[in-house]
Amino acid sequence: MTKDEFLLKFSLNTRSKSLHRYIHPTPLRKAAVLIPLIDDGQQLHVLLTKRASHLRHHAGQVSFPGGKVEESDTSMAYTAFRETHEEIGLPPSLIDIVGNLHSYQVISGFEVTPIIAFIPDNYIFTQDDNEVSEIFQVPLQHFLAPENHISFSVKRKGYSHSVHFMPYKQYNIWGATASMIKDLVNHLS
Repeated sequence: MTKDEFLLKFSLNTRSKSLHRYIHPTPLRKAAVLIPLIDDGQQLHVLLTKRASHLRHHAGQVSFPGGKVEESDTSMAYTAFRETHEEIGLPPSLIDIVGNLHSYQVISGFEVTPIIAFIPDNYIFTQDDNEVSEIFQVPLQHFLAPENHISFSVKRKGYSHSVHFMPYKQYNIWGATASMIKDLVNHLS
């Protein structure tokens, strides 16, 4: 899929809906992530990070750059930009927003808004080793192939939830990150 095809399909569809809803005993904290897309001139890639193993939430998991909303943040996009800059060194001036998906409620007590954007090809990232152990890319085409989507139904506190997996090479992309990718793919269909 080319950048122009992506932009056309994304703009024509309004079906995005959250696949993650949980019953939480306390109010959810707001967070935002960036779904960074890279156009290498031939195809699109999705940039992902692997979280540092010592983190309190989602340690060692594959995720998008992002984090919780701070009081000084002016919007969800600002949160995603700020966190992306902190985690991988990408300045907000190089981020070109396309849009967003609906928010996701995650088991750790956050409501996460994914912001979709294009970022430059061949940018040299500077990862914050305190937050990120690895930065890598996956061709969008991998996620567009239905055979790369795995889902299981699990019960938690009496409720049934779908848990999504999208393995790629040595990476196990799962949970909210995989749900966001699945929602993006559905949005493009």
